[in-house]
Amino acid sequence: MTQRLQGKVALVTGAARGMGRAAAIKFAQEGARVIACDLGEQIPGIPYANGNSADLEETVALVREAGSDAIAQVADVRDQDQLDAAVTSGIDAFGQIDVAVANAGIVHYGDVWSLTEDEWNLTLDINTNGVWRTAKAVAPHMIERLTGSIIVTSSINGHVAMKRMAHYVTSKHAVLGLMKSLAFELGPYNIRVNAILPGAIHTPMTDNSYQGEYTTGNPDTKWDDRVEGLRPLNLLRGRTALPASAIADAMCFFASEEAAHVTGVELPVDAGHLILPGVNLDPVRETEGAAR
Repeated sequence: MTQRLQGKVALVTGAARGMGRAAAIKFAQEGARVIACDLGEQIPGIPYANGNSADLEETVALVREAGSDAIAQVADVRDQDQLDAAVTSGIDAFGQIDVAVANAGIVHYGDVWSLTEDEWNLTLDINTNGVWRTAKAVAPHMIERLTGSIIVTSSINGHVAMKRMAHYVTSKHAVLGLMKSLAFELGPYNIRVNAILPGAIHTPMTDNSYQGEYTTGNPDTKWDDRVEGLRPLNLLRGRTALPASAIADAMCFFASEEAAHVTGVELPVDAGHLILPGVNLDPVRETEGAAR
């Protein structure tokens, strides 16, 4: 059976774990070599564990177990020089970059009126500006070769809002506008740019006490109990949080020649969430006080 990404090289940000790791492994299974990028250390102000350098090295090991090759590159998507260096190292190692997955992201919660500027700016700097910097790092190389696929990670929150997530929702809306602009400008160079919109996905970023407190009010709630509350988010039978591999499969499509004529597309991988009818799950009665 022909591997869909045979001979290609993919750069993946946020590759230490979660959806980034799943993409790196999927790409390797389909024949691609991988430049696995991640910050590799804890981000101040983020109240859950980030992927670390050991996680990043484990991703590289898993790629090699899948039958391909990879290099680990510590790179902060808030730093253009570090991303440029990762691209240079990847080209030095493998000769080219055919696919770039701008996947690094964070989530943080807070009422819009109480968010600090640092909290707001950190979320947008990683989730939105990090996508721009990643595209900026690979675009000159892809333009020179007149080929490439850039895949960006947005969210269903690129279309819908949720409480205490204004900075996250804004960042993911902005990613979609950026994706369309990149597709428009890079299309004449045969570079395709598309977005994945994940719904609820089971990753270390969603399976932790911080997320537990947000979703249930109890940081000690076990995942198996908390995940039942995700069923109303999905339309397809039996779905709760989807596996990270569901996102990797969609990214592989965009990276492959099967999507050779596809650009500027928003692809939800959300078990039908975005076509569900809207409903106010927390209505306020007129007799209730203003403070909530």
